Amino acid sequence: MTKRDIIKMVLDGKRPPYVPWSFGFTKEAYEKLAQHYGKVDLEDELQNHILTVSDTYGFFTDIGNDCFRDVFGVVWDRSVDKDIGNVRGQVLPEPTLQGYQFPDPHDPMFFSDVPGLLAAYGDRFRVFNVGFSLYERAWTMRGMVDLLVDFHDHPDFVHELLNTIADYNIAMIQEAVKYDIDAIYFGDDWGQQHGLIMGYRTWKAFIYPVLKRMYGAAHDAGKYVFIHSCGDVDELFEDLIGIGLNCFNPFQPEVMDVYRLVPQYRGRLAFHGGMSTQRTLPYGSVDDVRRETQRLIELGSAGGYIYAPAHAVEGDVPLENMLAFIDLLQRQPAFIR
Repeated sequence: MTKRDIIKMVLDGKRPPYVPWSFGFTKEAYEKLAQHYGKVDLEDELQNHILTVSDTYGFFTDIGNDCFRDVFGVVWDRSVDKDIGNVRGQVLPEPTLQGYQFPDPHDPMFFSDVPGLLAAYGDRFRVFNVGFSLYERAWTMRGMVDLLVDFHDHPDFVHELLNTIADYNIAMIQEAVKYDIDAIYFGDDWGQQHGLIMGYRTWKAFIYPVLKRMYGAAHDAGKYVFIHSCGDVDELFEDLIGIGLNCFNPFQPEVMDVYRLVPQYRGRLAFHGGMSTQRTLPYGSVDDVRRETQRLIELGSAGGYIYAPAHAVEGDVPLENMLAFIDLLQRQPAFIR
């Protein structure tokens, strides 16, 4: 049984032979692991079960002074955050798309690495990642504060912006599914530490109908749907299940009751994440990490769960804590390296 088969079992509501995992690391954390293992490519050491074959937000041009421009023209300042950065300026300074040209969703650069990755890691569950897929794409272009005001002052513009972003994403999905992939992974943070950034009524009126279109495009092609949204968003689960969501990430334990939600939704929605990156990993002991990892393994043994830290592991996490959860997962009796 391949790693791909194991993930499909979880998504289909079946009990897997062991709890699968897939996790990522920020630049600083990854460098710690690379130094420990004495190699740059850590795929053989990590044994992740999910393969991301494209990061569509990750095409940046270095424009100097620690700044990078993405394909939408957004400038990201990486002087502090070295992984993605912080948005500088606005590509849409006014609430209009007039004069703005979207990038080409069929650009070969988005798909150039796909065949090689599929050939190299054929045993893994394959996802095509549409990063900053809707609300996040909109606010990076317009500015977060201005976009939140636009929901109220310029609703027609927001509907046009979100639907144009969705048109772009759907065109990209239609190209991506020509390859042997399993799922479309949408990234779109809606949550705060308590509740939604824009509130439920605004989310339901503006974002939900557009998600339904995008999720439908994935399901029409026979693919699973994943969503990444940070924050306290469990109030949306019934809505998301209703339009075809199969797996939710990152499942932050600081804002959601992980041990209540997994059994509550098992068979209807799978979860990917759940290990604390705000408390346990950076501040806990090795024993704390092992204890919480073992508890999550026991939770996921009945299905519906893919282990991961609740976000990419940050550079403030001690190496010993990273090695603790990696080791414990790979020691599961049914896992064969």
